[in-house]
Amino acid sequence: MNSTNHVYIALGSNKGDRLKYLQDAVNLIFTEIGKVNSIAKVYNTPAFGFEGDDFLNTCIAIQTSFSSEAILEKLQLIEKKLGRDNRQSTTYESRTIDLDILFFNAEIINNNELIVPHPELQNRQFVLQPLKDIASKFEHPLLKKTTEELLLECEDETEIEDIKIWLKNPSKQFNFSSYNYIAIEGNIGAGKTSLAHQISNDFNAKLILERFADNPFLPKFYEEPQRYAFTLEMSFLADRYQQISDDLSQLDLFKDFIVSDYDIYKSLIFSKITLPEDEFKLYRKLFYLMYKDIAKPELYVYLYQNTERLQDNIKKRGRDYEQNIDDEYLEKINSGYLDFLKKQTELNVKIIDISDKDFVNSRDDYLWLLGEICNE
Repeated sequence: MNSTNHVYIALGSNKGDRLKYLQDAVNLIFTEIGKVNSIAKVYNTPAFGFEGDDFLNTCIAIQTSFSSEAILEKLQLIEKKLGRDNRQSTTYESRTIDLDILFFNAEIINNNELIVPHPELQNRQFVLQPLKDIASKFEHPLLKKTTEELLLECEDETEIEDIKIWLKNPSKQFNFSSYNYIAIEGNIGAGKTSLAHQISNDFNAKLILERFADNPFLPKFYEEPQRYAFTLEMSFLADRYQQISDDLSQLDLFKDFIVSDYDIYKSLIFSKITLPEDEFKLYRKLFYLMYKDIAKPELYVYLYQNTERLQDNIKKRGRDYEQNIDDEYLEKINSGYLDFLKKQTELNVKIIDISDKDFVNSRDDYLWLLGEICNE
């Protein structure tokens, strides 16, 4: 998984519809860079260093997998989209939008393109005041003082007016509040674990991951499927029962909902494919005895990918024991899932075709997928 970077960005506008430019910038940052965790209040301040109309200023905290260099490039492109063409100017002047990286994690960056922490932030009330709203205890990695302390010590006497306006957080368009438990399912290599990770990270969900990597029978099954099929499926059955019972019974008061990268019914789907008929009937009886009282997900998302894409993904992640999985087996699994889901009356199912999407590496595709999941 890509690492998550926490970034603070200052926004300012003193030209045209200032509030709209700020909101448009926040929306574009969310779309093109990462999740907006928090947004400070908007403050009105006089132009600094030149004669011009008052600025509206705010700060936001975001999380993203992009590097500082990539973020700088994307912010400059956003400025250009919003009508700022003079980023390279050495003089102060009015602008539709001004976007500056204040902090990138707690890192110190100093090169020809970027200096972080921003070298002037401790001298600017119009930066420190909104930054204090969302990061009062964040410590400047060079000055070793919190934002709150820097604001108290700041010698800038510029008058700042709290105009009692907050921008809208574009993250709110994706509403998971009606669900307590979401299961993400899919074929081998469909990306269910990656998506569960991303949703958990972006929307404060408790994450439940299948412990398949610890199953000692899985590599043996791929080598000798007939010999190890029943042993494998029984071990999965016991392990999934133990894990899901434990995880669903342990409430986390600090999380908003649960997201898992599997659903218990995958045991029936895989066992029907791998076991002979008599063993499957026995397995099914044991399954329903064990799972009859287990909570079902309120939303079941099935990520469909065609076989070619699945094989590409399997090869990219490089698990040795998966490299010889043939197309026929993957197609049987897809058919098994789709047949199972078509007959479901108890589960709220969404089947989403992501064969032409790459939500791990494309934020556009990720946001599209979130929209598909959240749309009624």
